Amino acid sequence: MVPVRIETPPGFGTDFDRTYTSYDEMTADALTCTRCDLCQSRTHVVLCDGVLTARVMVVGEAPGATEDEMGKPFVGRSGQLLIRLFEEIGISREDIYIANVLKCRPPENRDPLPIEIKECRAFLESQIAFVAPQVIVPVGNFATRFVLDTKDGITKLRGKAFVRGNSAVIPTVHPAYVLRNGRRAEVDMRADLEVVRQLLEG
Repeated sequence: MVPVRIETPPGFGTDFDRTYTSYDEMTADALTCTRCDLCQSRTHVVLCDGVLTARVMVVGEAPGATEDEMGKPFVGRSGQLLIRLFEEIGISREDIYIANVLKCRPPENRDPLPIEIKECRAFLESQIAFVAPQVIVPVGNFATRFVLDTKDGITKLRGKAFVRGNSAVIPTVHPAYVLRNGRRAEVDMRADLEVVRQLLEG
């Protein structure tokens, strides 16, 4: 019997656990990445928005249409709501670094595929390492499950404090959920962000 040879699909790499010696090296790799098929449909790689000295890192799921067009995360209505709530409790935009689990927009904003998350993982892991935020705020299920390596959902985890390396982790709902569900959801998110403020004031 002739053994069947399994080829790696075109566009897919095998360096899931790659590391970077500098932030610039990671950035250069991310901006030219072709490891998964999302590179074929993206307009821009959406890497981050914020400075390396930020004390808070917000982690979302993936870019949407507006983010893909502009090349920055959370620039649409969800991002505007998120920043407004942070600023209302005294955390300035300059103190927040924003990134996503995926750096390229999935078609029609579908859920990220496991292989896409796996291929993109090293970028976010490096961002967390280089920024070394005091607090990480994953928003929504995908980001929370990635950051905390858990299968639990955001309903169970939101507003609670966890530890990941040298960072505290405070999961909260996605601002898109707040936009869909109104005042009650906004109150819940604000309460979660108050926990972030308390940790920063320490």
